[in-house]
Amino acid sequence: MTGKSNNQDINVRLHKVIADCGITSRRKAEGYILDGRVTVNGSTVTELGTKVNPLTDTIQVDGNTIELSAIDKVYIVMNKPRAYMTTLSDPEGRPTVMELIYGVKQRIFPVGRLDYLSEGLLILTNDGDLANMIMHPKYEVEKVYEVKVFGHVNEGILSRIRRGVMTEDGLMKPKSVRVIEQLPNKTWLEFRLNEGKNREIRKICDAVDLTVDKLRRVAIEALNIQTLGVGKYMFTTRKELLKALGMNEHGEKTMQRSFLSMKKTLNVTKMEKVVAKTARPADDKRFHAFRKENYYETVASIKETKIREAAEKLMLIEDTVAQERAAEFARTMKKTEPKKTRGYGY
Repeated sequence: MTGKSNNQDINVRLHKVIADCGITSRRKAEGYILDGRVTVNGSTVTELGTKVNPLTDTIQVDGNTIELSAIDKVYIVMNKPRAYMTTLSDPEGRPTVMELIYGVKQRIFPVGRLDYLSEGLLILTNDGDLANMIMHPKYEVEKVYEVKVFGHVNEGILSRIRRGVMTEDGLMKPKSVRVIEQLPNKTWLEFRLNEGKNREIRKICDAVDLTVDKLRRVAIEALNIQTLGVGKYMFTTRKELLKALGMNEHGEKTMQRSFLSMKKTLNVTKMEKVVAKTARPADDKRFHAFRKENYYETVASIKETKIREAAEKLMLIEDTVAQERAAEFARTMKKTEPKKTRGYGY
């Protein structure tokens, strides 16, 4: 559907226009179209792939007219904290990343997602074209994550991940994975991904029986949050973002701008000899109790156990103190008893 004018040759896909106007991402814009929330020149459009002329056609989303020329582009880089939803609103009433941002009048949206319990680098914008460059697999934008898992990770587990694992969504294989820190009972891994499929790292970890304790995104290409505190954000520009991504305006790679981590790769075989005495292998199924679906129940159970043990310990201390006081009282009473005098028979 196009307007009849001198600009008749300008044809753009409808979902791209909606995204470029800052309403939402391209993927969600397709959902708006399928749901019948979009009209062009007064007619509801539900067919994906419909092309429009953004200069002459009247486009409305939920009854509101949109215009490309009326939108000021906003670009925000945030260090998302845990326990925040990466959405505009949450039906369950959980806090969202939008509640951390102040003074922005334009309607912006998160580029991609980080789970509720995940943290780290998040871009928010109303530039649908740039959002598509970052998220679409064809642009192969590298995303770097640091992931803490329970137990110690051995070479066998790393080899399985590097070969790729089959999931319900098909084969998933990271660009790279390595161990960057070894704790007594947990291991920090670094994952690098090019495609960035939904919950890809968690699905890979599930496939090899790893239980994720913490997940944070530290970089997208050369863009990183090393100097940005948790929950903080900063404004930037499209030019600076494209520069950090090593792209030109068309999403074409012009230079390699990969994130250089200061953390060294650890020798897993050597580390295993040290931690094997204190930590179980990371693929031990007993760690499943700490997975997302069981996490809160497990933590609550551990808390109850600790409270019970503390109460029992306190009762034992109180009993011991009471017994000591009783013994001391008995000794005191014995000392104060009057001495018996011997009779002489007068």
